[in-house]
Amino acid sequence: MMHSKRSQEGHLLIDNRESPGVPDALLRTISPALPPGAGTGLFEAPTITCSHCQTVLILNPLRSRERAYCQKCDHYICDGCGAAMAASGVCKPFVQIIEEVQEQAAKNGPLIITP
Repeated sequence: MMHSKRSQEGHLLIDNRESPGVPDALLRTISPALPPGAGTGLFEAPTITCSHCQTVLILNPLRSRERAYCQKCDHYICDGCGAAMAASGVCKPFVQIIEEVQEQAAKNGPLIITP
């Protein structure tokens, strides 16, 4: 079954219509991608999760440059992973990293941590 790129999106809703809201300076510490005024009133935006590092990205509708997309795993990726992939050509989704770590742990036996 074919899926669209939009089917990969999540949704962010910040509803401060019944409160004084959140100052822009505090919002910038949470995410620099949030536009000024997002902490007051009602703010809605689509989100995507980078398939390579699991960073959740708030999609800015005013962004003019192209969003990084990995054709190998058919998912959007963050700008950092997009730059790394452009340089190396290697697609390494987070799911693959987890599987590799689990396989390595199974080969090495149980990990015992003592205080």
